[in-house]
Amino acid sequence: MRKVPMTVVGEATLREELNNLKTVQRPRIIADIATAREHGDLKENAEYHAAREEQGFAEGRIKEIEGKLADSQVIDVKTIPYTGKVVFGATVTLFNVDTEGTVVYRIVGDDEADVKKKQISYASPIAKAIIGKMEGDEVTIKIPSGEVIYEIEKVEHI
Repeated sequence: MRKVPMTVVGEATLREELNNLKTVQRPRIIADIATAREHGDLKENAEYHAAREEQGFAEGRIKEIEGKLADSQVIDVKTIPYTGKVVFGATVTLFNVDTEGTVVYRIVGDDEADVKKKQISYASPIAKAIIGKMEGDEVTIKIPSGEVIYEIEKVEHI
């Protein structure tokens, strides 16, 4: 099985969600099912069916998170020697050559990606184009409307 990269923060977030599901949500759902059973006929008991459905979703999510954590390779960018090269976990400042605008992205795992927070997946077109490049390099990235040329202004391990 291929290991999936994940940042330290990404792993902690998943572990926190898993802990909540196992120690808070699961017991609550079990109690909801028990309460709903007391109401009698299970065939027409909407509360019972809703609780069972919620249980299915929670158990599925627990299995999913456990699988992701088992297949993960946690990478702490702060432990990687700084060379100016774009690596997983790095925060990269890109200068758009055409618009002269600047954008900052952090390269993270798939589960952590959130464009609003300027965190992009290592598998995204932008990340694929800049990983392995150095500060000062120009990179052409294909986008739906054509191409964008970025200069890698700064690479940080924060």
